[in-house]
Amino acid sequence: MLLVFAVSSVAANACCPPPLAPISSVDRHLTDLTGASDKTSKPIEIKVVVINMFEVGADIGDAPGEYQYWVEREHLDTVIPFAAGYHELRLNEEKGILGVLTGVGTARTAATMMALGLDPRFDLTHAYFLVAGIGGIDPRMGSLGSAVWSDYIVDGDLAHEIDAREIPKDWSTGYVPLGKSTPYEQPRAARFGDDGNIYHLNTSLVDWAFALTKDTPLPDTPAMATRRQQYAEEAAHHPPFVLRGDNLSASTFWHGKLLNQWARDWVKYQTDGHGTYAICGMEDTGTMQSLTWLAHAHRLDINRVLVLRTASNFDQQRPGATAAESLGETKIRQYSAYLPALDAAYRVGHLVVDHLVANWPQTRDHIPSAPPR
Repeated sequence: MLLVFAVSSVAANACCPPPLAPISSVDRHLTDLTGASDKTSKPIEIKVVVINMFEVGADIGDAPGEYQYWVEREHLDTVIPFAAGYHELRLNEEKGILGVLTGVGTARTAATMMALGLDPRFDLTHAYFLVAGIGGIDPRMGSLGSAVWSDYIVDGDLAHEIDAREIPKDWSTGYVPLGKSTPYEQPRAARFGDDGNIYHLNTSLVDWAFALTKDTPLPDTPAMATRRQQYAEEAAHHPPFVLRGDNLSASTFWHGKLLNQWARDWVKYQTDGHGTYAICGMEDTGTMQSLTWLAHAHRLDINRVLVLRTASNFDQQRPGATAAESLGETKIRQYSAYLPALDAAYRVGHLVVDHLVANWPQTRDHIPSAPPR
């Protein structure tokens, strides 16, 4: 089913080589598998949690994945053991910014985020959460290197499926919503109460983040300019820009025009017509599921979550190429806009992070919102 981007090439960070610069380490009398401290220690108040999904080597100093620019540029220099999660944590103690690397896919991400939320070493009750990753963009919505703020995060994994070679001739897809018998059967309803198919972020906070960052200059290259001109859609021709659009999340790396149309239709269906598919990612419903349940347990505020994805590649083939040929070109670190997209995720995302931290006397207790239009 899903995703046109950072899928492989992450296993290396499970055991990273030694960092290239001196770092400090926090070990607060670990007592169990979570790396939790004893109950007499005061939890560290976290202002912002930056959530990245993959790294390709060490956290600093080599070829970057989603994590490295944040570690280096936000000075996440304090390393904190995190045995119950995918990767050790990193903290800027002065600013209260915590970096977490989740691993690829909804399962690893959900487990890592749940472990973080239950870790008694941290006070997350006033924290903001920023997912910052790369993805494949719909050329009808944006261009290579563009940055997408999302209101809806929609799951693309939970479904019935019939092989494409066996679907009825009048079906547009072999994917069928859970509990239904045909694609996009109405009325839409979750089969098991809240299936975790749809997450609607705090629109007011997304409005604010978009307004703050919409004019951010984003990196462009001659190679990106050449590639985007090969697509027919007008939005694909623009230099990188910041936009609003919705996110389809699933752990299957999908590609091609036909699955792109499925993504558009699936997001429309699951959001009752309110959402518009723009970009895909592999982990974001896993993140949202854990954060939602942690909010139910009063560990955090679900209204303080933002999801930012930047376009490392298009989610479909260009004219003249097949989907299979295009997929063959779509490998980690070979994406048309891999490094520019990583840079764009930081350039856009850090404006939000730094504003929240710099204005903590206000943002701690009051969620920012955009001025009235």
